[in-house]
Amino acid sequence: MMPKCLVIDIETAPIEAYVWGLFDQNISLEQIKEDWSILSYCGKWLGEKELIYEDTGGRGPNKVRDDRKLMKGLWNLLNDADIVIAQNGVKFDIRKINARLIIHGYKPYAPIKVVDTLLAAKKHFGFTSNKLAYLSAKLARTKKFEHKKFPGFELWLECLKDNPEAWKEMKRYNPIDVISTAEVYESMMPWISNHPNVGVFIEDKEPRCPKCGSKKLQARGDAISQVGRYKRYQCTDCGGWAKGRHTQLAKEVRKGLVTNG
Repeated sequence: MMPKCLVIDIETAPIEAYVWGLFDQNISLEQIKEDWSILSYCGKWLGEKELIYEDTGGRGPNKVRDDRKLMKGLWNLLNDADIVIAQNGVKFDIRKINARLIIHGYKPYAPIKVVDTLLAAKKHFGFTSNKLAYLSAKLARTKKFEHKKFPGFELWLECLKDNPEAWKEMKRYNPIDVISTAEVYESMMPWISNHPNVGVFIEDKEPRCPKCGSKKLQARGDAISQVGRYKRYQCTDCGGWAKGRHTQLAKEVRKGLVTNG
């Protein structure tokens, strides 16, 4: 079986606080009027068209920040996933989700591997910008959605007022981010050197591409490390490179190897 890969994105409500200025503010806990919460999330299983979306709208402005019910769906999605794909997922989405889950008394979901398209962009490329708006414009068919009816922060402000038109726009904005992230990931995937090994999830004796799981591997030269020489392969489906696990050097040769100190 292929691993279950979940593409996910969350939208959060801002912290509401009392301040005395616009710049360089140090806000104490006593100044916080309303803490942040999750307003909506969208998930999509890689390779499937269905979008899973949920938000806190429609219950009145006083309940928009109540994300308790929302977290059940998020926990279930993450618990079913093997690999989670997200833009800025390591520092933002996953940690924010975890914070709200533990606050609401949830136990940990099953362990996951995270592929962060933002970190992949920073590690492997020198793009002008690593933001999703730029990456999706260059690498994806679906560009990040520009919410024109409620531009900028206004969309979040109107959602906090439980404006039905704002929620309608959020229901477009959040899922399109997920679609864009999925397409950016598919473009980047062959380049991601630390990608989780998909072949581990497939009970098959045949060699598999560690990135996409394809059987279409062609032997192309050798991969050289400090202590060995391994067969090198390229996937003719995704184009990613891989290497065999067993060194081709004889035992006697390996014994005589020295490495850089």
